[in-house]
Formats: sequence, C-alpha cells, structure tokens
Amino acid sequence: MTIAAHRVVTLHYTLRDDAGEVLDDSRQRNTPLEYLHGHDNIVAGLERSLAGQAEGARLSVTLQPAEAYGLRDEALVQPVARSAFGGAETLAPGMRFQAQGPDGPRAVTILEVTDDRVTVDANHPLAGRALRYDVEILAIREATRAELAKGHPLPGDVEAAQVEDRKFG
Repeated sequence: MTIAAHRVVTLHYTLRDDAGEVLDDSRQRNTPLEYLHGHDNIVAGLERSLAGQAEGARLSVTLQPAEAYGLRDEALVQPVARSAFGGAETLAPGMRFQAQGPDGPRAVTILEVTDDRVTVDANHPLAGRALRYDVEILAIREATRAELAKGHPLPGDVEAAQVEDRKFG
C-alpha cells in the first residue's frame, strides 16, 4: 500500500533547521506521528513529498519556508496593551499565549515586555525557516469512516472501527 488521500500514515521523523539543529524528534519521545493524508494534518510540502511512498520507505525532505510554515510577516509583530493579557502577573519574552484574531484564535509569542506594552509575534515560530525532515514510514492503512468524518486519525481500536465500517458500509 502506498500513501494516498484518505489513508492514515504512521511515521517517525526528525526535524532539523537549515543549520542541522534538531528541532523535534519523534523517536526521542517514542511517539510516532499518525496523520490522515490529504486532510491538511501536516505541512503541505511534506505531505506532497510523502504521496506515493510505501511502508518502510526512508526519505529526507527539505522544505523552503513557503512549503512549510510560511514566510515571516513583520506585520504580525505588534505592540499591544499589557491589559490585553488580563491579570497575568508574569509576562516574559518567549512565553506563548492564545489570542483572538480576526480569523479566529491564533498563538502569539511575547518578544518584549514594558510597563504598559507587550510586543507579540503572531508568526508561527518556524515561519521563514527552511526545514529538513528525515522520515521513516512505519505503516499505512485505509482510514475509517469516522476518521474521514473527523478529518484526522482517531485513537482507539482501529480494527474494531474497521469492522464497524464493514458492518454498516
């Protein structure tokens, strides 16, 4: 079986920046990534690169910023009133918060704090960076109807869900 739309893929990956620094490693956490292909569960460039790959494949994929987390947008770096953080007593550079934006909730990172202002960055922390994924594909299977309806893999007994799919399909 190969990776295609509506299939659940289980893989291990190591993510590095363009300097080779490890940013994330699923093996170190002993937690493989499981995603539903074709449902925007992972960055677009990686998903395109995985299409057609088979179980057991190992590959290295380098993504430019536009294919990964996008280009940095300096308009997303803005000062806001400290009162926007409610009664938060401790605010420090590097802290991340959920903020309500015009397009819904968005994560922001604090860059600078003064007595009355907090400068935040709403860019993804990896925006503007070239990234390299080293991937090993562990398993590929058809998604269940429930997973297709939700748009992502569901935890639990996949075999039981597939039996239910066959029973009512």
